[in-house]
Amino acid sequence: MPWLARLAVAWAINAAALWAADALWGSVRIHGWAAYLIGSAVLGIANTVLKPVLALLTLPLIIVTLGFAYLAINIAMVALAEWIAPNFSIDGFWTYVGVVVVVWAVNWIGREVVDRIEEGTRRPRILRI
Repeated sequence: MPWLARLAVAWAINAAALWAADALWGSVRIHGWAAYLIGSAVLGIANTVLKPVLALLTLPLIIVTLGFAYLAINIAMVALAEWIAPNFSIDGFWTYVGVVVVVWAVNWIGREVVDRIEEGTRRPRILRI
């Protein structure tokens, strides 16, 4: 799949994840298509660029806390998307945790679906012995 198509699919999956989080919790409020588009774009860029850098810088802390520091990094990525996107708000720590879990689950399912679709479009290899 070309990189532009992959970007569009990732953007749509993040928007679907934000929509699911908005539907699941009353303390997540996302109003309007611009909020979904900007929020999912910020989330995608933050997860691609910032999260690996922060994870590398805080690796000892992630190890000592058995991964809870990585949860804090994920919450920070969602908080950044909330801060930048208009008409997007999340209230409460546990709601942030829930949004992180939903974003992770929807992205995992979406990635699995895309990978299986790509496998189906590839030409099969013929094994010769």
